[in-house]
Amino acid sequence: MNTIVEPMVDLSRKEDGTNDIAAFAQDVAEGLSRRQKHLPSRYFYDGQGSRLFQQIMDLPEYYLTRSEFEVLTENREAMAQQFSREGFFHLIDLGAGDALKTKILIQELAKQQQLFDYVPVDISGDAMQQLSDSLRTELPQVNVEAVVGEYFKALEWLQENKSERKVVLFLGSNIGNFETSESIAFLQRVRSFLQPGDRLLMGVDLRKDPETILDAYNDAAGVTAAFNLNLLHRINRELGGDFDVEQFYHYAMYNPGEGVMRSFLVSKIDQDVAIKETGQTFHFDAWEAIHTENSHKYSLSSIQELAGTCGFEVETVFYDGQKKFADVLFSVR
Repeated sequence: MNTIVEPMVDLSRKEDGTNDIAAFAQDVAEGLSRRQKHLPSRYFYDGQGSRLFQQIMDLPEYYLTRSEFEVLTENREAMAQQFSREGFFHLIDLGAGDALKTKILIQELAKQQQLFDYVPVDISGDAMQQLSDSLRTELPQVNVEAVVGEYFKALEWLQENKSERKVVLFLGSNIGNFETSESIAFLQRVRSFLQPGDRLLMGVDLRKDPETILDAYNDAAGVTAAFNLNLLHRINRELGGDFDVEQFYHYAMYNPGEGVMRSFLVSKIDQDVAIKETGQTFHFDAWEAIHTENSHKYSLSSIQELAGTCGFEVETVFYDGQKKFADVLFSVR
């Protein structure tokens, strides 16, 4: 049977068909107006940003991808069986990208002849088009319907259009990008779209040697720096900004007491930056920083506490061999 790839559902557009640049401009204006300047990390992932992140995942310092591949590869049979225990389900992949890791699970589910379909979700239309094309030939037994849009728009659409059981994937330690209060709000919102019998498989990066963590976010080749700086290029391209990107540099720091990795873009000089879409000019002092990303690292106790707060129960914790990373299967309480 050939793969069935439905037309992509695009939730990233307004009713008149235009991209929602206004929300991007509003978030940039709000963030750059703060005393501690900030840009949301969700805007990293335009086409160029997604390509750079694919390169990051191949870096020798970036253990997270290899560790999660090991978790999924070594535990794929058990995961597939637990997903499928109650019959047919929608496998919903939040932030799917190229789905390299998810394909480990899809292949196992197909091998076991389990009844499911695959719903990858990503804000990058380019990434979803490329994934849809690849699935036509790589996974001939899987029905696929890609959704372009933000997570909650996609979950709302799924709730309205897909009544069957759901298994949600949130891989790659993306939960770590939120502040603690934000992660609780996010997971509570995800929980609101789920019913008893549904599950969530979430990747979490575990606490470990601080130098190992720092190297992963500050690689010697400078790919992570380019990924961070691409956020300024994107503002220039899409919002009419005039950032002199050469006058900013990437800076990363890890606090082992809090278990938080933070990334910044630091202005090398006093400068003013105008952004047409916001109608504003923003001043930067020399060495002033824009906070762009957090990455929280977890202990098992903090994972269990987070689950209980958000209406989930920890069903199974799947580790890699060195316990650097875990994929945690949550059931709905």
